[in-house]
Amino acid sequence: MRRRPLALVAAAALAAGLAAPAPASAEPRPAFPNGLYAVLPGFDPLKPSRTPVPLAARPRALHVAYTYKGAAHTLDDYLARAAQSLVVLDGGDIVKEWYAPGYTRDSLFQSWSMAKSFTSDAVGIALGEGRIRSLQDKATDYLPELKGSGYGDVTLYDLLRMSSGVQWTEEVDDVPMHVSYSMGWFSTLQWAGTARRGWQPGSRFEYTSLNSAVLALVVARATGVPYATYVQRKIWGPAGMASAAYIGNDGHGDSLGYCCYYATTRDAARFGKMMLDGGRAGGRRVVPASWVERVQTPSGVNPSYGLHWWIDPGQGYYASGLGDQKIYVSTRYRVVIVKNTLFNTEEGETLPAFRALAAEVARTR
Repeated sequence: MRRRPLALVAAAALAAGLAAPAPASAEPRPAFPNGLYAVLPGFDPLKPSRTPVPLAARPRALHVAYTYKGAAHTLDDYLARAAQSLVVLDGGDIVKEWYAPGYTRDSLFQSWSMAKSFTSDAVGIALGEGRIRSLQDKATDYLPELKGSGYGDVTLYDLLRMSSGVQWTEEVDDVPMHVSYSMGWFSTLQWAGTARRGWQPGSRFEYTSLNSAVLALVVARATGVPYATYVQRKIWGPAGMASAAYIGNDGHGDSLGYCCYYATTRDAARFGKMMLDGGRAGGRRVVPASWVERVQTPSGVNPSYGLHWWIDPGQGYYASGLGDQKIYVSTRYRVVIVKNTLFNTEEGETLPAFRALAAEVARTR
């Protein structure tokens, strides 16, 4: 699993802002501490679907207990220590919904790297439409500006499975990249052009946010529309999202793709539900069924990683973001769990807690 030191959290939080409450009477919008909103670059808006997928609030008593590091825990004490929000879906029913003081169902939360899983699905849709010809295509087939860089002969497949061969240390290199984008100093394409080869692509796993940024550029070039427009048309609208959201961009016209979706927890749950339902939502095909299967299959360089989705072997798969954000798709119990948080110093506790929670939801059906 990737490392997330506190220094990275602090720098990235300063650059991209934190989740903030949004009053139910107002359209949600991102908010930043200390007035930074006025000086940071823009955001690409996502509009609510015209046919949102309904979620019925049907809470029920869930008695969740699990063991972590030899100690007994409950869901309630986990939430108090490690979350800002939680939504649990059993089919179309919200069986558990919880928000920390100051937050509501209308609050927008920073996705951090959960965005990578949206980018993966955008690639899968473009592949299914024939706009991307093959995952064996090279990034430079769509982005010739990257010829001569470390991405010169890297395939889309190796980008998706985090095996690009580009020199990168996530907890070090992500900080200047993210700050530069957030301040509009460099474009994504310019930054990717500075990448250098460090090892043979496909030979090992190295979590690299720049890979996802390049994939977002590929989606835009392949489809002929901005990344955010494609996500709006192919994911946000068809998957039935009920609220407005935003995607951070690099200040030069390109959405980041590796992070920074500002969305409600319920809409993140709708995304997870669509994946659990085989890529369908509201009777509509959103993501090809073959892609849904492919992303949750080990990629060959990391048994816990597919194609921009993490894998919980024998249990399901999940999108994961800085600070321990999760969109957890339990294929074993057919449950979706979404958690937002700022910081969680015991990230290893989340999967045991979610496995127990999904099992309890299934038990109480």
